[in-house]
Parts: sequence; C-alpha cells; structure tokens
Amino acid sequence: MTPTPPNWYPDPQNPSVVRWWDGRQWTGHVQPVPQPAANAQEAAAAAAAAVAAAAAIPTAAEAGSTEGTPRRKVGLFGARAAVKDLAEENDELRATLQRVGAWDLAEIELQSRQARGDLEALVAQAEDARREIDILRKQTVDVRNAIDVAEFGLYDFQHPAEDSARLAGELSAIRVEIRRCVTTKRATTAVANFTFNNSAAKGRTFVNDMSKMLLAAYNAEAENAIKTVRAGGLSTAQARLEKSADRVAKNGRMIALAITGEYHRLRMRELELAARHLSAVQAAKEAERAHREELREAKRAEDELRREREKLDKEREHYENALLALEARGDETGAAKLRDQLTEIIKSIADVDYRAANVRAGYVYVISNVGSMGEQVVKIGMTRRLDPMDRVRELSDASVPFNFDVHALFFSEDAYGIEAMLHRHFAGRRVNRINLRREFFYATPGEVLEALEEHKVAVVEFRADADAEEFRASRALHDQA
Repeated sequence: MTPTPPNWYPDPQNPSVVRWWDGRQWTGHVQPVPQPAANAQEAAAAAAAAVAAAAAIPTAAEAGSTEGTPRRKVGLFGARAAVKDLAEENDELRATLQRVGAWDLAEIELQSRQARGDLEALVAQAEDARREIDILRKQTVDVRNAIDVAEFGLYDFQHPAEDSARLAGELSAIRVEIRRCVTTKRATTAVANFTFNNSAAKGRTFVNDMSKMLLAAYNAEAENAIKTVRAGGLSTAQARLEKSADRVAKNGRMIALAITGEYHRLRMRELELAARHLSAVQAAKEAERAHREELREAKRAEDELRREREKLDKEREHYENALLALEARGDETGAAKLRDQLTEIIKSIADVDYRAANVRAGYVYVISNVGSMGEQVVKIGMTRRLDPMDRVRELSDASVPFNFDVHALFFSEDAYGIEAMLHRHFAGRRVNRINLRREFFYATPGEVLEALEEHKVAVVEFRADADAEEFRASRALHDQA
C-alpha cells in the first residue's frame, strides 16, 4: 500500500479521496486515495506526483485564511532563507495536524461508542414496547370476552378452589369449558322457530333476550351457591342449584327454554370443587388442632414425670438421711423398715425414668358417654399421664353434658401400638372420617374386648356395661316431671 503523502489526510466525508490540511483548515485540494504500487518505478512516480501536487498548493503563509491568494514571490538571492522558513512552517503545521487528527479520531471513537449504546438502548426499548403491545392485545381480547359473557351473568369471581394446589388446574379447565359453552350458545336450549307478532325476527330477539335473562339468573344462583357452600354442605348447595335450573325451565316453558345438561354438569362440578377444597381446609385445621392437643398432652405428661422424679428424689434423700441416723443410734428395727421404704422409692424412680425414656409406654383406655353419644359409640385412646384418670376427667369437662364411663384402662409398654391396632380394626366404623384424630367409633365395649382378645392383648379388668349414673338419674327425673 502506497503511504499517504505528508499533509494529505483522508477526507472525513469521502473516504475515497485525501484532502490537504494547511494547519488551520481544510483546503479545497483533493486527490484520490493512493493505490498500491505495482513496482518501485510506479511508487516513485506516485511520490513525484504527490510532491508536484504539494508544490502547487499555497502554504499557510502564502494563502492566509482565504483560498486562491497569489503565491509568495521569492527572489533569487533569498531562496535559501525562504526554503528554510517554509520547512519550519511545514514542520509546525504537520505537528499541529497530528495533534488535531489524534483528537478528532478519539472524539469520533467516543461518539461512535455513544451512538452504539444509544442504538442498543433504542432496540431494547422497542422490544419492551412490542412485548407490552402483545400483553395489551391479549388483555384486550380477554376484556372483550368478559364483556361478551357478562351479559349472561358469568363473572370471574374468586373461587375457593383457586387456592388449592391440587384442584386449581381442574378448576381452570372447567371454567374454560363453562365460558366456551356460553360463548358458543350451548348453555341453554330453546325453540328455533318462535314468532312474535307474526315476525320471525322479533321471535328470535325475544328468545335471545329471554335466554340471556334466565341464564344470568341461573349463573347468579350458581355463584352464590359456590360462595356460600360450607364443608359438608355440598348436598344442600347442589339442591339449591337444581332448583334454580328447574325455575329456568318453568319460566321459559313457553319457548322450551332450559339449561343444557352439559352446562349444568359443569357448574355442579365447579360447586363440588369448592366443597372439596373447603372440606380439605377444615380437615387440615382439625388435624392441626388435634396435633396441638396431642403435643399439649405429651407436655403435660413430661411435666408430671419430671415433678414426680423431683418428689421421689427428695423422699429418697430424706429416707437416706433418716436411715443413717438410725444406723448411727444402732436402731436396726427402724433401719430395716426404712430400708424397705427406700427400696420402694428407688423402684418408683426407676419406673418414672422408664416412662420418661420410653415414649411408647402408657395407658390405653376405652370409654363411652351414653348420655352424649348413645350406647353404640366408644372412644379408644391412650395417655402417658402418671394418673390416666386425669385424662378421662379432662375429657369429661363442661363440653359434654355427662361424664365418661371407663370400660378398660390398662398399662402397656407399647400403648401407641395397641391404640393404632384398635383404630385399624374399627377403621370402617369411624364417626368422623375427615379428622382421624377424633377417636370415636360406632362400636360397643364388648366388641372392643373381642378385638383385644383376637390380637392377644392381655387385659386384667374390663367392664362391658356403662354406669352412666348422671344420665340415668337425669332421665329418671325427667320421667317423673
């Protein structure tokens, strides 16, 4: 590549030419960008042409700040001094041009980077704008669909099952089908050739208006049924929706207007999902309450065992000190008696330590409350209390009208295992099938005893009959009144 001659620089506006810089400004002199020379002769010729062109350009001293100024006249005897002056001026101009050119290149590079950054920012903004337009377009479609179905009384209300991780997907699919039924006019059925005042057009308008009005009433009833359904009250809510469908058929009998079976089944299913979710929520709350009660019961048992151990430790210390005193006085009779009592205390301490260490040890109880639940219901449970009757007395608090009667109460090293076995045996007879912590079963005390004998559980004492003293006395007074 042939180098660019001195003082010639690429034209910023036309990269195919080079232009002369006189030290303060660009002149009007331009020439093509030097091309690669084929050989040394061509390179020399190109250099000579550049020198000739440069000789034809006025210097800054000759031209000043205006193009076309006549050349400086040099005398014969002052040529050497003039050449020296021109050389110095040329060197100064070249240095100035190099500084200006470096500054221009840095400034151009900076502006180029800024332009690229601005362009990237504009591209990102355009992409964000496109995404926002897509979202708004989808929302516009949803709003249009909502307006279309709102006249039929179908609104996107808060459904209980939306909060269910298990039922939310099924609910969403059902709601899509419900909306599709409404928009495709498959929610209702009516006559197709009804005329009003001998006008088929007026007849169609009348049928459409009646369909919208009665379908809106049905949808409002369905929404109210879903919002007011309670756990365990599904049948009542379903009967309410059935009556609404019957009313639509009754009020629209003149044009055979009725809710289609497909649409009615979808709304019934939507109602069922609400009831299922509420039942699951209630069961979870009941299980949580039962678990908290179980933890409180375990805490009470641990506190009792701790207090009992502290009391026995004090008694042992007292008897040990008394025994030492008797032995010091030589009272062997009294000392022997204290040794027997001390042995009993040490045995009790060992029992308490065993109960505290073995969390499965405890008392299994079978109790009933004839006055509250009848003769065919028993409660089967276990407790780790030192005195198991404390637990029975707690169950017989003011929440029930009569006290519980105890049919069996026995200690076992695996009380949890025996309780779980009896619960499995009578699983099909549970009173509460939602909250399994409610340990009531439709069974008689005799049937529980048979189950214990069948599973080889030794029971020393078992009472099949219930005293129910307060209940029987209250009934006798009632009969006498």
